[in-house]
Amino acid sequence: MPRPANKTELLDLSKKNYEILMYYIDKLPLARQNATFPKGTMNRNLRDVLMHLHHWHLLMIDWYNVGMKGQKPDMPAEGYTWNNTPDLNKWIWQKYQDTSFDEACRHLKSSHKKVQNIIGTHTNEELFEKKRYKWTGTTSLGAYLVSATSSHYDWALKLIKKNLP
Repeated sequence: MPRPANKTELLDLSKKNYEILMYYIDKLPLARQNATFPKGTMNRNLRDVLMHLHHWHLLMIDWYNVGMKGQKPDMPAEGYTWNNTPDLNKWIWQKYQDTSFDEACRHLKSSHKKVQNIIGTHTNEELFEKKRYKWTGTTSLGAYLVSATSSHYDWALKLIKKNLP
């Protein structure tokens, strides 16, 4: 499906891709749910992937909360630039090493709902009009939300299928 261009498409595709991802994971045998990915990937198991998604949801929620107050959020995160997101992703990976797979599922479900709620509170124009909000720069709020949801879920599913065929 093409990249969402309106509120309905964004809500639908983010929900659909989340459900596809979680359905795929739920159908894996327990041993595969707990399996380690082959060497060469930073996210070494399902927990790592789910917590990566969760933390990027938290970043999105923080950007939104700060930005909608008229302030400039630290993007992507304090101490990081878009050029060093691999370092940020490594920090995210390290942060959640003591999180269980079940906790990761609960965290992702919770943060997914919060991001869906943000989407639901806005009109098409508020979501997809470029430069509408100072904090989103030259892009739209919707573009950030697509990246944090449907596109990121699609990335996660492809990564999981590649490493746990």
